[in-house]
This record gives sequence, C-alpha cells and structure tokens, in this order.
Amino acid sequence: MQVNGEQVTLETPVSVADYLEAHGFRAERVAIELNGEIIPRDKCADAMLDDQCVMEIVQFVQGG
Repeated sequence: MQVNGEQVTLETPVSVADYLEAHGFRAERVAIELNGEIIPRDKCADAMLDDQCVMEIVQFVQGG
C-alpha cells in the first residue's frame, strides 16, 4: 500500500478509521483520498485498505 507517497506494509486489511487511529491521526483533522476518491468522514469505518490501495492523508493544522 502507498500512503502519502511511501510504501507501507499491511499485516491484514484494515479500515481507514482504524489505520488513522493506529497511526495517531485525529479523524476530524484530516481529509482522505483513497484510490483517487475523497472519502467522507462518515465512511472511513466502511472504507477498507489493502496492499493495492493508494491513500493520501492531508492533515489540517492551525496557524499561519
């Protein structure tokens, strides 16, 4: 799987929500693009990741 341009190995398929939580992301502060499509926050628990996925995580930060 590719996340933000880097290869990542998944032990088993996992949901986007579980991946975010396991890697310290706060779901309310990120936008997810999975295989070229934006994933709505309320669908992150249903969207599954596998070794063929390409995911971009954009994290919102405060300040200027």
